[in-house]
Amino acid sequence: MSTEQGSHSNYRRTLGTTALTAVGLGSIIGSGWLFGAERAAVLAGPAAIFAWVIGAIVALTIALTYTELGSMFPKAGGMVRYGQYSHGSLAGYMAAWANWIAIVSVIPGEATASIQYMSSWDFGWAKNLFDGKELTGTGIALASVLLVFYFFLNWFAITLFAKTNNAITVFKVVVPALTAGALIFAHFDTSNVTDHGGFAPNGWSAVFSAVAVAGIVWAFNGFQSPLNMAAEARNPGKSLPKAVIGSILIALVIYLALQVAFLMAVPAADLSGGWNSLAYKSPLADLSVAWGLNWLALLLYADAFVSPSGTGMIYAATTSRMINGVQENGHLPKIFGKVDPKTGVPKPALLLNLAISFVFLAVFRGWGSIAEIVGVATVISYITGPVAVMSLRRIAPGMKRPVKLKAMPVIAPIAMIFGSLVMYWARWPLTGKVIFIMAIGLPIWAWYELRKPWAELKPHLKAGAWMVAYLLVMAFVSWAGGTEFGGQGYLAQGWDIVVVALIALAFYFWGVRSAWRNPTLVETEKEMAAAEAAEAAEASDDPEERSEPSMAKS
Repeated sequence: MSTEQGSHSNYRRTLGTTALTAVGLGSIIGSGWLFGAERAAVLAGPAAIFAWVIGAIVALTIALTYTELGSMFPKAGGMVRYGQYSHGSLAGYMAAWANWIAIVSVIPGEATASIQYMSSWDFGWAKNLFDGKELTGTGIALASVLLVFYFFLNWFAITLFAKTNNAITVFKVVVPALTAGALIFAHFDTSNVTDHGGFAPNGWSAVFSAVAVAGIVWAFNGFQSPLNMAAEARNPGKSLPKAVIGSILIALVIYLALQVAFLMAVPAADLSGGWNSLAYKSPLADLSVAWGLNWLALLLYADAFVSPSGTGMIYAATTSRMINGVQENGHLPKIFGKVDPKTGVPKPALLLNLAISFVFLAVFRGWGSIAEIVGVATVISYITGPVAVMSLRRIAPGMKRPVKLKAMPVIAPIAMIFGSLVMYWARWPLTGKVIFIMAIGLPIWAWYELRKPWAELKPHLKAGAWMVAYLLVMAFVSWAGGTEFGGQGYLAQGWDIVVVALIALAFYFWGVRSAWRNPTLVETEKEMAAAEAAEAAEASDDPEERSEPSMAKS
């Protein structure tokens, strides 16, 4: 038995479609709904409504590529594995690193969100938790306590996690819906849309930027969570697609309602300096107080702990499965692949992610700064799915695909274009900073891979060259692009979008052609074939199965 088989035998397949949808929805509705509406409005004004729709379309398109991959490989930490299966160690590691950075940084982001909301409490000590831009030392200490709580809930058993998360998710859906309804009923000023600079006061480029940096990509990124827990799904072929797509669509309805409610509820006096002058500490709670909805403000203060804590708990679970996957890809010590046989929890991986979460909390102390980093890192991780799904159709056509869309040859390149555009919309120099963070992880890959013989290493480098080149080219285009996206202005407005789309297509086709039947894929195919044979043998030994032919004959 291989190490991978051994570790995965300790995971327990207890999560059904409802539980997985709750995992996805619980990941999506975290701190994003508490701050996203204001940040999107500050950037895009009333046109922020379209930013949420664009974000959902991007997420759905990319999610469709990942649902096929997730159903093919129902293993823990699935999102960090797919690039390794299709392209080998270099591309696989870079995709895994980007994905892990994007997800693990959400955990301290959720804790930060809770403490930021607490800073609006009418107590002297609470007002000293947040200085308007970042958490103070006291705020960091309280956020650290929340981090420990998130990981504590994951320590004992996956069944405890599922029960806790289902209960929290119900609360997380009800409170945002109630908030949107209450604010719309309390104050609905349509002049906010026409006055104060009009519908799109900062132009449509600001709408696109809002998708990338206002927490919208961060919010919808939660669709990954069911895929990362695929090893614990009872029927991944059916439940994963339903959970991923369903959670995105339900969340879109909630976010649109909240965005409309926020836009119409802002007092005219607060818009005297325009939408970009808004600076609420606790946006929805502050508006509730402004219109006399004190009961709603209290509920929001409470939910500012529940919603982010629920998401933080989920991401603590999914990131530990991701670390498990990275270890099995061969890029971390074996201890991080251990899964406790009694609880089904990868405890060493949990502890590693807790330590990294403390580092992120210390460096990025405000929700906004974390949201920006998460957004771009998420998009970098997105580009693996479209390339990997079509690569595997080319190099492993015979593999079992419980989910297989006929339109995937069209969906995949469109998803690559969408992901590249969102990265460009994030604006220079943020794109450059996040791509630099991606480079920081390469020494870990080098430690494990460069000791291999050149003949063994060469095909991995050749297959992964497209991804390295893609990131360098995208960084250059972001720097040289339109001034509305922070660039030098060498590309005219409109043409820059065309250039990014063409670059995305070029690298998509290069990436698909670069795929190869690397050792990880070959070994995985053998393991899956052995598992299917074992299931068939077990079914043939089942007395009920053997009795069916005789009953039919009689």
